Amino acid sequence: MAGSAGTTTGRPGACGWVVAPEPFATADATALRRAYYAEVAGRYWERSVTEAEIDQGMLDDPADELAPPTGQFVVGRLDGRPLACGGIRLLDPATAELTRIYVDGSARGTGGGAALLAALEEEARALGAGRMRLDTRTDLVEARALYARHGYREIPAYNSGPYAQHWFEKPLV
Repeated sequence: MAGSAGTTTGRPGACGWVVAPEPFATADATALRRAYYAEVAGRYWERSVTEAEIDQGMLDDPADELAPPTGQFVVGRLDGRPLACGGIRLLDPATAELTRIYVDGSARGTGGGAALLAALEEEARALGAGRMRLDTRTDLVEARALYARHGYREIPAYNSGPYAQHWFEKPLV
């Protein structure tokens, strides 16, 4: 099924992105999750993050909810290079939550974020979800703009996560 960015899950799209499910612990998925953590933690702390801090963050980042039947993790490749990742987990049978959305800085502006969203929305529907939610921080302005461009609307808080400052939702049906 074609995504809104000209991408398809598991097949190349017009913009060169291929987004497909991948186990959370593969070498490519792990490298992308480390890059994600380094960026979001570094922006939050307003400094470079050490390898030890990334290691600790990875220990606190369990994968058990990001695999069927409770979720899914995907890796996005542009021209064969792993440059994006993201996941979903079911909050309840009708609600999926986006998490760990990341596009490498060298690939931003190429449709990777849209490709991730399209693939993860498709995966959420396959798990039976009728809506997608997410939380994010105020300083992640690019992420908030991406979500708004793709039909996500701000909603009242649905969780009390320590880094949650904005909450979004999109119907999937």
